[in-house]
Amino acid sequence: MQRFPTLFLSHGSPMHALDPGGAGKAWRAIADSLPKPRAILMVSAHWETSLPMLTGGAQLKTIHDFGGFPEPLYKLRYDAPGSPALAEEAAALLRHAGMASSSNGCRGIDHGAWVPLRWMYPAVDVPVVQLSVQPGLGTPHHLQMGRALQPLTERDVLVIGSGHVTHNLRDWMTSRDALQPLPYVSAFSQWLESQLASDDEAALLAYREQAPAAARAHPTEEHFLPLYVALGAAGSAVTSRRIYAGMEGAALSMDAYRFDTH
Repeated sequence: MQRFPTLFLSHGSPMHALDPGGAGKAWRAIADSLPKPRAILMVSAHWETSLPMLTGGAQLKTIHDFGGFPEPLYKLRYDAPGSPALAEEAAALLRHAGMASSSNGCRGIDHGAWVPLRWMYPAVDVPVVQLSVQPGLGTPHHLQMGRALQPLTERDVLVIGSGHVTHNLRDWMTSRDALQPLPYVSAFSQWLESQLASDDEAALLAYREQAPAAARAHPTEEHFLPLYVALGAAGSAVTSRRIYAGMEGAALSMDAYRFDTH
């Protein structure tokens, strides 16, 4: 039986859609290393709801959910096919786990989804369903949500969490030209890699209390929560591997992870 790994990607600035840099090359290499999936379930930090929601449309339009960037960025399109069938599969799994969910047939995909997908699957030929995050419900909820969705990895679905290992935009704005990461960014990134390598679920769930400078690394949690969905969807006895290490400025860690069940 083939089982897809799950991924957590730090998606970076929307400008990665124009200039992919090292992260874009890594995203493409990840896709090239895997069989072509039947569909992608993408959990983006840029869709926040009170309860889980899924895109239910058969065709997803590109959302340019940002401002103040160069005009060519707004001309890019990644109008991916949707998958109402996958949306219903995912909703049924969530219901079975006791988690209410609903679908939105009108919503497209935001830059947290389409920027990495632009480089992973440039032919725009893999159906996508986007799943929202619920910042008010915390880390255990998102791990549980991922575990409920684990059967999808055995049905040729690639589950991707798209957020950031660190995400302090104020620090990023004041240190964009720095050549080295801020000390707390390195400390938090190293802590995360260590806890994932040891599969320390308790520490990961309590990262806000246990990780160094957690509140500075994530003043708000929406960019970290997709990691828990991806980790949970990998199942139990997970092997975590950092597949890309990089920075945007001095404050945004661009690290990416792959999760496999062993």
